[in-house]
Amino acid sequence: MSKTPLKLICFVLCTLIASNLTGLLGEDTSLPAPRNISILSTNMKHFLMWSPVIVQGETVRYSVEFQGEYEREYANESWIPICECSLITVTVCNITEDISATVAYNLRVRADSGARRSEWGTLNGFFIRNTTSLTPPLMKAIADGYHLLVELEDMGPAFQFCVLYWEKGQESRMQQKMVKEVSSTIHLATMDAAAEYCVKAQTYVEAINRSSSFSQTQCVRAQGSRSMWRITVLLSSAGFAVAALTLPFLAWKTRKIFQYSCYPIAVLPDTLKVPEPPTQLILHRREEAEQCDLMVHVIPSEEVPCLWIQETL
Repeated sequence: MSKTPLKLICFVLCTLIASNLTGLLGEDTSLPAPRNISILSTNMKHFLMWSPVIVQGETVRYSVEFQGEYEREYANESWIPICECSLITVTVCNITEDISATVAYNLRVRADSGARRSEWGTLNGFFIRNTTSLTPPLMKAIADGYHLLVELEDMGPAFQFCVLYWEKGQESRMQQKMVKEVSSTIHLATMDAAAEYCVKAQTYVEAINRSSSFSQTQCVRAQGSRSMWRITVLLSSAGFAVAALTLPFLAWKTRKIFQYSCYPIAVLPDTLKVPEPPTQLILHRREEAEQCDLMVHVIPSEEVPCLWIQETL
């Protein structure tokens, strides 16, 4: 159920209760009206307060109503009961949920005790929520190694934070960071070795376009010394040099291992080895072929027919 129907139901119920009480009590207004009605408003939280009405031996109850710009101009100057503050015994009413717009509101309080009822006591003047008092957020600056961090108080969804930070002694180089949601520790910057950084913050509410003053400045120093920083740099440089020299050797060695694994060198057995160089072997074979071509075999004439017959068969 939305908020508007709930307020409407509350208004009807409170009106019926008030009508019944009026019928029962008549016009008896012997109780004094509540006095010293004021509003305490801090960080968009609004509280209506008043002085108690003292009645010996009886419990006094209070009811609160408000009137906004709409009720004054378009609803015949009607008043809206605040159900949470109807017939209460305390002298304070949280009106934050009812002051939902940046317009002028009027508020009033009435006292009831037994068969008696007071007149309405009305706030002197109007209340506008942009007059609320804004305070700086609770803040903690942290140095985590060379990281500058800040923790901020979560003041609600309506609040944003403007955080200023700088290296101590260099205020002219101050930097700003707007934080719209506070969920965890916020990283601001990476600090120089052994340097000291300062932080301060203020709240900002966009709905009323107002900011608070700044918080107290907090300064922290980066953990570690400059000598340690130089040692770290030297060690890093030495490691890079060793890596630059080692990597080519490792690459060459890996290539040799890969080559041997994929293309191993095969050793021929002695029976397949050639005792002479290949060129001499080729020349030797060629000479034998030429000698075969030059050999002539003389056959007697009477044997020729017989040889021809043998070849034919």
